[in-house]
Amino acid sequence: MKSIKELYRIGTGPSSSHTMGPRKAAEIFLKRHPEAASFQVTLYGSLAATGKGHMTNVAIIETLKPAAPVEIIWEPKIFLPFHPNGMKFVSLDKDKNKTGEWTVYSIGGGALADENDSTSTINTPDVYEMSHLTEILQWCERTGKSYWEYVKECEESDIWDYLAEVWKAMQAAVKRGLDAEGVLPGPLNLRRKASTYFIRASGYKASLQSRGLVFSYALAVSEENASGGVIVTAPTCGSCGVVPAVLYHLQKSREFSDMRILRALATAGLIGNVVKQNASISGAEAGCQAEVGVACSMASAAANQLFGGSPSQIEYAAEMGLEHHLGMTCDPVCGLVQIPCIERNAYAAARALDANLYSSFTDGMHRVSFDKVVEVMKETGNDLPSLYKETSEGGLAKDYTPM
Repeated sequence: MKSIKELYRIGTGPSSSHTMGPRKAAEIFLKRHPEAASFQVTLYGSLAATGKGHMTNVAIIETLKPAAPVEIIWEPKIFLPFHPNGMKFVSLDKDKNKTGEWTVYSIGGGALADENDSTSTINTPDVYEMSHLTEILQWCERTGKSYWEYVKECEESDIWDYLAEVWKAMQAAVKRGLDAEGVLPGPLNLRRKASTYFIRASGYKASLQSRGLVFSYALAVSEENASGGVIVTAPTCGSCGVVPAVLYHLQKSREFSDMRILRALATAGLIGNVVKQNASISGAEAGCQAEVGVACSMASAAANQLFGGSPSQIEYAAEMGLEHHLGMTCDPVCGLVQIPCIERNAYAAARALDANLYSSFTDGMHRVSFDKVVEVMKETGNDLPSLYKETSEGGLAKDYTPM
């Protein structure tokens, strides 16, 4: 299992799989073929179906066009067998002869993969020997240590510096989002709501105020993502508001130290990594359960750790966070990461706090393990029709006409 540095990626929205991944792929291909007189890029499946709304073509053209002209070919009805987010890069000389070709896949969270490498195109080593939460939980019980300490043992010493940068970027996204007003880009003409929620929350009593603030923080980050702002994949751009909202709220309201927040981020990253390794964090492959559901699971575990949960309670909180998002479809209206994505981030942040509270009342014992839920999530994702996997052809996105 790879480093959690590859799960938490600091970059610009609106989509990790449709914007960040293709941009990175274009950068790699350009380095391989700097001599090209022109480029031809074919987008397949989900990348083609919702690529314009996710600015896939913009990301690729901005990267390649300074070097040579770029032609984008859209093939939304062709799904390559390895992954729904396929793309083929071709370099041509001045006589239009092919000088290079590369088929690559954006597998979620900004990560890329070749057909012969299901994890990443970047030749990075596996740093975690264990890749299932059940065995990591057993390690915790055997050693008396917690999940973040397993992260500490496996990662390089600079992981805390990296997580500190991640936390800074998350906080900055919340603050920018709370200050910003106006309309989000795209044909939906959706107004930003974070600042309004934040102001209104101050007028309620403590319990409702707490929930309103969490909503505002999640909206703030998600709206920044929708505007192409700098966010952190946690585990993806489309679900980037959940973890920051929960941790920002808990630090503000409970005065947790930065180090405790970083440890919570380490645990959250471990949870996301387990899902990425054994199932998927790609909406195009497994639906929104793989994005917002996993983000909720990560935030649930992080919150439970902050409140002193045992390893089994943390695992239970993570399990609930994902289990109760099973079957969630990915059906972005107009191919934009706005409806229903932004509201889902706010609801998932609230659900994470509920999962933490529910688990805190238990001894951590339960019948269905986190690993089993991950397995079921993968099976459910495989069974979902492509209409509900980031193609904008079904569900909420079907036949929607902007007002």
